[in-house]
Amino acid sequence: MTELQSLGKAKRGFAGRIHSIRAEDCDSILPPAELESRLIEMGFVEGASVEILHEGMFGKDPIAVRVDNATVAIRRREAMAIMVA
Repeated sequence: MTELQSLGKAKRGFAGRIHSIRAEDCDSILPPAELESRLIEMGFVEGASVEILHEGMFGKDPIAVRVDNATVAIRRREAMAIMVA
């Protein structure tokens, strides 16, 4: 089994699948329930394929992520809630 990691810690070029969302474990300004809801609305659901396409120039934030067939930008601190393998 592949080890789980946070999408927020992954580097450009990472490709994998979403295992779970752990919104209570990240440092977002949003309450955990709202962050989880927003991530799900953007397509970050269990089993979805993800790939980091691009990182911002300064601090490598935000990141552009392909989630199945959609591309979204997300801050790394929110991506910390997304567990991938």
